Amino acid sequence: MLLGHELAAITAGVDRLYRTTPRGDGFLNKEGLIPVAVANVEPLSLRSYAEAAQALHDLALRLPGEAESELRRAYLAEMIDSLLALVTTFEEKEISFAERLRRQLRVDTQMVPQSVLDGYVRTIREKLDELGYVGSSLAEDLGRWEEDNRVSPDGVLQVLRGYGEEARSRTSALMYDMQQEWLEPVAVQSVPFSAYCDYPARRLLLNLDFPYTRYALKHLACHEAFPGHLVHLALRQRYVAEGRMPLDGAQVVTSSASSALFEGIADNGLFFLDWVDTPDDELAVTLQRLRSALRCNAAWMLHHMNKTLDEIVPVIAEAGFQTEATVRGRLSFLNHGLRAPFVYAYWCGETAVYDVWKPVERERRPEFWHYLYANMHTPETLRTFWKS
Repeated sequence: MLLGHELAAITAGVDRLYRTTPRGDGFLNKEGLIPVAVANVEPLSLRSYAEAAQALHDLALRLPGEAESELRRAYLAEMIDSLLALVTTFEEKEISFAERLRRQLRVDTQMVPQSVLDGYVRTIREKLDELGYVGSSLAEDLGRWEEDNRVSPDGVLQVLRGYGEEARSRTSALMYDMQQEWLEPVAVQSVPFSAYCDYPARRLLLNLDFPYTRYALKHLACHEAFPGHLVHLALRQRYVAEGRMPLDGAQVVTSSASSALFEGIADNGLFFLDWVDTPDDELAVTLQRLRSALRCNAAWMLHHMNKTLDEIVPVIAEAGFQTEATVRGRLSFLNHGLRAPFVYAYWCGETAVYDVWKPVERERRPEFWHYLYANMHTPETLRTFWKS
């Protein structure tokens, strides 16, 4: 517990340093390094990033003798190195995009292989055929399916609210009692995200600049609320308050070693709730995975291959069967210094959680969920310490 308390204080101190540098008034700049903390953490007083790095190095040296388990030792080691990489970016020292992915996000993916993308496309074609959307090109058939399932802008909040209520009931029946929790859907525009869990205010912000199918709204209800971010944060808040989780579990730290699991848990919500039960659901999940993978590739093209967004957007739009306007909006945060690698947290996190979750026997699901929600994880610690 002491190591977690000290890591939380250092992280809060780094967040305070980060916020002292003016970066404009944009939504993402206001979030800082720690957009949400579900417990009070007194920041360590740090005068410079050099002091922060030294504090992190000193903490790392104590892990072999003080970490309470092998899981905690492994997680803390990865998180400390992740924060050291973040400090390097904040100091504006040289660090490659590949190293940021490896050290900050703890993922090996750079470009999602074409073979993986092709597999998604084959599944999309198969599901469209099964649903009767045939006779034209894949892009045209998929466009007809999306149009048939599109929700009008004046109806999206009501549809999202309905899915949220159903997701809450399923979560309470299958996983954790969350009947007293709720995120109220609220419309926003001109923001660099499609949806956002405003946990402190218990609001689900939905960006009406983008079109949504009913299946996309079903996914967002699970991702942002039940059993995704809302449930994850509510449990972490409870466990920290009860002394069952170290204090660092109270912090959401952007573009860090914990990010892939934070998003991966949310992106697997439909599976946790046994709610992928129609060909439409299977199509929607695969389409989500395809577009998520393509956003990783867009980031790699931008930050490693030095392509411009004007070069990237048409390529991603065609491969993901979207309009260029929608793709440009979904990629708008890639130029944000802190957020640049964060897009990998979605596809890599969803894959990391799903690969471990898929073979879990039904009777062991509660055990798995406790392991997943009650511990801080990286993709590596999740794979290594879950005993199937």
